[in-house]
Amino acid sequence: MDIKLTFRNSSNDTNNSSVVIFQKNVAANFEEKAVAWTVIQNCGQNEYHPFTYPIGMTLSSSDSWGNYTPQLPAEHGQMFEAAMAASGDHLAYAGPATSASEVQVRNNLAQGAINAHIFKAGKLLAIKTAVAPGQSAAFRLEPTLWIGAVSEMEEGDVMNSAVLSSLNTELSLLGIASADIVMTGGGPGPDSTPFAFHFENIRSA
Repeated sequence: MDIKLTFRNSSNDTNNSSVVIFQKNVAANFEEKAVAWTVIQNCGQNEYHPFTYPIGMTLSSSDSWGNYTPQLPAEHGQMFEAAMAASGDHLAYAGPATSASEVQVRNNLAQGAINAHIFKAGKLLAIKTAVAPGQSAAFRLEPTLWIGAVSEMEEGDVMNSAVLSSLNTELSLLGIASADIVMTGGGPGPDSTPFAFHFENIRSA
């Protein structure tokens, strides 16, 4: 069941900071970057912003020419492969993955690296770039959101390690049907405190 969330700005922020929400691919190696899945902009003090975290996800691949395959429904425990068809690159389900906790994408093309993309709610959630022929990408996405305040960011941006190190609030969605994500802190002057995020009004699944 999809999870209904509402971001609420209860902070003292006067800089109109944006809030970025993302997930981390825990199957990835350390060098993989996270993607800004949702960016909430211009949500002023005491305003709120409802959004949905869908349980389902979709998968596509792209090639070095910038061509994307259609998005396919994907679940942990599934393997997909990119192969050459009569009309060009083709992405298709290829059976169970080698790990039940991962979505895997294998590059079976004779030549050319691919990028593998995971989407939720039609928006880019995770990416693995430069998957060479014969190699596989793996995605393992825990039911956890990461959230933080940023100055400039757009949905789909790949975040560098410096930005990621400053975004360290983790919110587990396990057992939650709906909840408010409340932002506090911020404000001008020497009395300002760091932004903080917490759940309120949790309704259990």
